[in-house]
Amino acid sequence: MKKYLAEMIGTMVLVLMGCGAAVFAGAEQPFASVGTLGVAFAFGLSVVAMAYAIGSISGCHINPAITLGAFLAGRINGKDAGMYMIFQVIGAILGSSILWFLAKDSGSTTTFTGANGFADGQLGVAFVAETVFTFIFVLVVLGVTAKNGLNKFAGLAIGLALVLVHIVCIPITGTSVNPARSIGPALFQGVAALTQLWVFIVAPFLGAAIAAIVWKGITVENDK
Repeated sequence: MKKYLAEMIGTMVLVLMGCGAAVFAGAEQPFASVGTLGVAFAFGLSVVAMAYAIGSISGCHINPAITLGAFLAGRINGKDAGMYMIFQVIGAILGSSILWFLAKDSGSTTTFTGANGFADGQLGVAFVAETVFTFIFVLVVLGVTAKNGLNKFAGLAIGLALVLVHIVCIPITGTSVNPARSIGPALFQGVAALTQLWVFIVAPFLGAAIAAIVWKGITVENDK
């Protein structure tokens, strides 16, 4: 149970800090803006912080797509994978509820919980973007956490990879690459976000599955 609670706390922090940056300091806000680059670093630094805070407890997935990738790569069993995902979603909902309370009267020009979304007619672009960028992100995670990976720097590498993904993907979808991160905010945003939510669940899972397959095909971690 400790590792499940760690995943819940970690995902809560990721959503609160990452989405919070978008809500309070993203582009075109009435507050001091950090822009796209600042929001990207907020997500990445949240992962770095949590990796070193709870990594020794749960491995710090804080993302159902990473958990799926780890499961398909043989790094985690089915029971733990399922429980990780459940507690990650709970954590995302908690983070979104805190953010909604802080932002509801703030005058923010974005959604009060940083929900993901894409413009009309951009479904295909959004789906491909979320699939490809999740593939890249999960591949990095599997690589740096491998037996022969640079484990001491895993948290930093994963966090910076997430920054990189956000820099490119924020203008397209707001960047999910994490079903829990999308589910939490969408529940508070309403119909518009919930209608598109399936994309931010299916595409990241597809990207993670592809990453696991590719990783198993190219890895040398089990070679003697």
